[in-house]
Amino acid sequence: MEKNYDVIALGELLVDFTMNGQSSQGNGMFEACPGGAPCNVLALLNKMGKKTGFVGKVGKDQFGTMLRETITEAGIDASHLMTDDTINTTLAFVHTFPDGDREFSFYRNPGADMMLTEEEVDPAFISQARIFHFGTLSMTHDGVRAATKKAVQAAKDGGCLISFDPNLRPPLWSSLELAKEQMEYGFSVCDILKISDNEIQFVSGKEDYDEGIAYLQENYDIPLILLTMGKDGSRAYYKGMRVERPGFTVQTIETTGAGDTFGGSSLNYLLEHDFHNLTEEELGEMLTFANAAAAIVTTRKGAIKAMPEREEVERLIKG
Repeated sequence: MEKNYDVIALGELLVDFTMNGQSSQGNGMFEACPGGAPCNVLALLNKMGKKTGFVGKVGKDQFGTMLRETITEAGIDASHLMTDDTINTTLAFVHTFPDGDREFSFYRNPGADMMLTEEEVDPAFISQARIFHFGTLSMTHDGVRAATKKAVQAAKDGGCLISFDPNLRPPLWSSLELAKEQMEYGFSVCDILKISDNEIQFVSGKEDYDEGIAYLQENYDIPLILLTMGKDGSRAYYKGMRVERPGFTVQTIETTGAGDTFGGSSLNYLLEHDFHNLTEEELGEMLTFANAAAAIVTTRKGAIKAMPEREEVERLIKG
């Protein structure tokens, strides 16, 4: 199978409205930041010189037009970004706390990203990727879930590595049981798992991260598990190895997109190395770069347009 793309991702593409100061009248002002986890990942990969494509859906509205233009400008192939004529583009309002952490208010009942159908997924396109990446937000509802599973099967048939990020957003699920069920589907099909500290606790029921990862390893055959721990850094679990690297201290203003930047950086490293024979030193190098890239994004608003250049990341690493 000819691999014309480094990474193809499927999922949500939306507008994150992030707080950005107050107007002269004292009203809170929101900045319209293009976002959505899968394209955040792809945007970082494009910054690193990789070729990417996206499968998803936006509304026939000004937000949809802006998103299409944004990802095209970022270098992401938007030929498989569909438009829904009746349902509006999904919006998320991000409320930021003093420590940079955040809470989301979603306008997605329904949103255009949920309207992607099985028929709109082209297996021939998916199979052209070296890595196929997805999350669970394209699995919250029946139709888009079927589309996601069709894409995963096409990726498997095409010999792609499969990357999965649960990206748990409780408000978007009808029940947390359904969220857990769809996360478990992702664990059962992926080669590369990027999971956060709160997600591993949620899915395993264990407070200790290593115990949580052990639970996953006992139940699923996942070659590489990457655990993100916010400002505390990250860990990689691979072939019996456990490698940890610390985070970087920066002036964080908000954490939106940090995990996706970490994920994109990790996929970038894996594309440049032998996935089946990674050394402890390589895993450490991958984590350090990904931690630094993620730290830089927390100093900026939004994600797709906030991705760092390789040189910026290397400067932060050198201190």
